[in-house]
Amino acid sequence: MSVTVDGDKSVSVPQRMRRLLRGPRPESVPVVVGTACTVVGLIDVAAGVFPRFRHSRMHTLAEVLPGALGPFAAALSLSAGVLLLLLAHGLKRHKRRAWRAAVVLLPAGAVAQFAYRHSIVGVLVSLTLCALLLRHRDQFRALPDPRSRWRALANFVLLGASSLALGLVIVSVHPGRVVGDPSIADRLQHVLYGLFGVEGPVDYAGRTSWTVAYSLGALGLLTAVTTIYLAFRPEHPAARLTEDDESRLRALLATHGGRDSLGHFALRRDKAVVFSPSGKAAVCYRVVSGVMLAGGDPIGDVEAWPGAIERFMDEAKAHSWTPAVMGCSERGGEVWTRETGLTALELGDEAVVDVADFSLAGRAMRNVRQMVGRIERNGYETRVRRACDIGATELERIRRAAADWRGTDTERGFSMALGRIGDPADGDCVIATAHLPGSGDGPHGDLKAVLHFVPWGRDGMSLELMRRDRSADPGMNELLIVASLQAAGKLGVARVSLNFAMFRSALARGERLGAGPVLRCWRGLLIFLSRWFQIESLYKFNAKFRPRWEPRFVVFRTSRDLPRIGIAAMQAEGFVNFSLPRPFRSRAQRPCGHTLRTAQEHEVRAA
Repeated sequence: MSVTVDGDKSVSVPQRMRRLLRGPRPESVPVVVGTACTVVGLIDVAAGVFPRFRHSRMHTLAEVLPGALGPFAAALSLSAGVLLLLLAHGLKRHKRRAWRAAVVLLPAGAVAQFAYRHSIVGVLVSLTLCALLLRHRDQFRALPDPRSRWRALANFVLLGASSLALGLVIVSVHPGRVVGDPSIADRLQHVLYGLFGVEGPVDYAGRTSWTVAYSLGALGLLTAVTTIYLAFRPEHPAARLTEDDESRLRALLATHGGRDSLGHFALRRDKAVVFSPSGKAAVCYRVVSGVMLAGGDPIGDVEAWPGAIERFMDEAKAHSWTPAVMGCSERGGEVWTRETGLTALELGDEAVVDVADFSLAGRAMRNVRQMVGRIERNGYETRVRRACDIGATELERIRRAAADWRGTDTERGFSMALGRIGDPADGDCVIATAHLPGSGDGPHGDLKAVLHFVPWGRDGMSLELMRRDRSADPGMNELLIVASLQAAGKLGVARVSLNFAMFRSALARGERLGAGPVLRCWRGLLIFLSRWFQIESLYKFNAKFRPRWEPRFVVFRTSRDLPRIGIAAMQAEGFVNFSLPRPFRSRAQRPCGHTLRTAQEHEVRAA
């Protein structure tokens, strides 16, 4: 049994007991139905596009599946096939709206089977699948994902392009019945006209002309109907951190913020939050492509963590989101895996420097010492101050410079980025700047580099971003990190968290004497990937300051989810962008803030 303290479990219930309390695990019916819809959809599309397929032995099976409806089989097969493909993913994710659409579509298909083909088998197949959905309707309870009406434009572009490609195939797969020798331009024109229900320049012998016309018209109608539906359905914008949520999180961080160096990053305003029943703990997250991504450890009292984690898992279950945690500590990973039955995998290491132990003396620090000395001899000066001690004019100049020096057009960062500089609520943040007196002709005066640290409890700070002027001397980042470590004592800071190095242990072990072939191959792959993601460079840059390494983990449900979680994480961090161009994005979809931590990778190259 579990002990309850202020509404939160302080002692974990055994995993089997927790499963009994939560009820039976979801059965495989949604997955089976979704997979069946995918197969049926592909067969229906193939039956509608390729005439030889419609007359093959496989067509004997295809004709009794939902979507093959008598003399209009080609057009209706295309429509039903595309609709089933669109619904399949939602059915697998237990989506209620997908279930409703399938329950309406399947009886309609059964009526059409009987009315046009008098096919008893087709009717039975449609009604059997519909009965299966109705029998297990309690498994399709997932709420809709956050969405915007701009997805209607994305649907029009993507489905329109797919319809255009499919239409070109349909027009071209009847070579024996084409009258004359139409060019590619004529075929494309015929497709475009056909999507709008108008006859084009290509002519066919026999009834093929009707088949092509119905097929193209069905594709055009399907594109129009789905786009109109997405444009006029109620909008559910992405969740944002409210002022009340932020104030509650700041209160938790004031008491428990020293546990995790990533705690302050929970205050990103493009995240949502769930609190434990007692309000003593919270988990912040963002939903990306159906993946519910949490960053770092839960915020607040460790004894209240299970309550917040349970709320997180309940929210994921309610929406059928894939739960995942990026960059949690070893202790956080233990609590997550114990309370949820999820699996943890080491993702990399965080570089933490103890201020009392840091020194530029010794052979190991010779390269850093020489680089810093050379830059100082060139006349550069450093200033390390709390954000609240910087004037509004200078703070705005720093903010503009950091935005202008960003190494990519895409705003990056999620789990280890705050996304803003100089906010009045972030007065405890530390800003280190490098200046070159006498070089004030540029747009940012003599300012040449910026480092931004967020609080880590009462005696620590965590590096959030590094930005530098491209025209400045190399080594600006080393100069400011050393200046920040040397000034940390006066600011009451005893520990400083630097960058996060992915797969650091694999890189370190792979270069040691006696490393095995598997480890060397893995290290070689990481070095190859470093051409795009700066994995090795970031590790070597961190190692210059002789830090201690704190492992960080990714927590996930099954190995099958890892590719999806990886893509979602890269989307959240800004490495992969599937969203609409900036002018077409709604305000809720736009990144928050000016600067993000993962842009450090672009700065490390210059170091």
